[in-house]
Amino acid sequence: MSSYFSNIPKISYEGPKSKNPLAFKHYNPDELVEGKSMARHLRFSVVYWHTFRGAGSDPFGAGTMLRPWDDGSASVENAQKRARVAFEFIEKLGAPFYAFHDRDVAPEGATLAESNRNLDAVVKVLKEEQQRTGIKLLWGTACLFANPRFLHGAATSPNTDVFAYAAAQVKKAMEVTHELGGEGYTFWGGREGYSTLWNTDIKRELDHLARFLHLAVDYKKQIGFKGQFYIEPKPKEPTKHQYDSDSAACLNFLREYGLLDHLKLNLESNHATLAGHTMHHECEVAAAANALGSVDANAGDDLIGWDTDQFPTNLYLTTSVMLTVLKMGGFTTGGLNFDAKVRRESFEPVDLFYAHIGGMDAFARGLKAAAAIRADGRLGDIVKSRYASWDSGLGKSIEDGKETLASLEKHALSQPDPIQHGSGRQELIENIINELI
Repeated sequence: MSSYFSNIPKISYEGPKSKNPLAFKHYNPDELVEGKSMARHLRFSVVYWHTFRGAGSDPFGAGTMLRPWDDGSASVENAQKRARVAFEFIEKLGAPFYAFHDRDVAPEGATLAESNRNLDAVVKVLKEEQQRTGIKLLWGTACLFANPRFLHGAATSPNTDVFAYAAAQVKKAMEVTHELGGEGYTFWGGREGYSTLWNTDIKRELDHLARFLHLAVDYKKQIGFKGQFYIEPKPKEPTKHQYDSDSAACLNFLREYGLLDHLKLNLESNHATLAGHTMHHECEVAAAANALGSVDANAGDDLIGWDTDQFPTNLYLTTSVMLTVLKMGGFTTGGLNFDAKVRRESFEPVDLFYAHIGGMDAFARGLKAAAAIRADGRLGDIVKSRYASWDSGLGKSIEDGKETLASLEKHALSQPDPIQHGSGRQELIENIINELI
């Protein structure tokens, strides 16, 4: 088998003093943090779509990427070769997982049947490479947004035949995910939304989206797939408004339609930015509902109003994510999935290594900082003190459901007005975080 990265050694940990750009400075997979290895905490995954299919194009220019292994054709043979190169890259990087869309790994055919045959041919190679390397599939998904048939949506399309086609495509994608031992399956509604309300029946479209997901849940049981289902929030782009707009909207939708027991959230940092939230907010909202399942580890640019999908480098971002993950007990089937792409100007193959090394180091530092915050205890003590009145007496009685409006009125009438009760200590907290990062 040809090697396209023969000049690049397997990436290893060399420590913070290393100046080697092809080495980890902070990610040591065997290092123990809170009694568990970094590798188990972080569960890094390489995405197929950006890393091996991204051409470097944008709305203002053609692709720039140099990918010598790719002949530019839509042949199955080219897709199979690309798959082997992908595993060569992931193996040298040392990431334990990967993720893909069905149409990323295999070319779409003239018919659904042909597309399925193409996918099977590439899945055969993926399975061989998984067995050869030990790399696992974090999750699979179906691309229900790129083909023109989905211009009005997939599960929310006003056309019944499109809904049926999307269902068939998801069925096949779930089957191959199951065949490859995938630990999850993600639904991202790229075009499940609207561009104008004048021609949109929101209630009916939401009903159809829920029906679609229930069909998937039923089929998951039928084939014995044990992986976790995820739904991924994004507020807009490509649509004006997407129904899965943020964590809260997704949770409300899942509760309303009886799906909360079957799906958790796969959150993305850049999508949080587009929703006007921080990733910390999105993670905390999901975790509060016991629904934070996995994370697409990337970053947006606050000065650019679109989905730039950059590799994460901000230590406050990575620390806040890992603090929430540690508080919830860690990932189980999910992980940190690098849904990120090298910038258009970073077009050489080696840039793929630089980008992933930087992202993995940033999250390793975030993990260690989050563990340090927890071990230090000052932040936890401030939060505990702030809510101390709820731990006993009247507060505990309210939380236990023993009070009424009348009993609370009686208490309020007997007490002086509660003007201020304790500082929020925001500046002190920021100082502590800066100290420990």
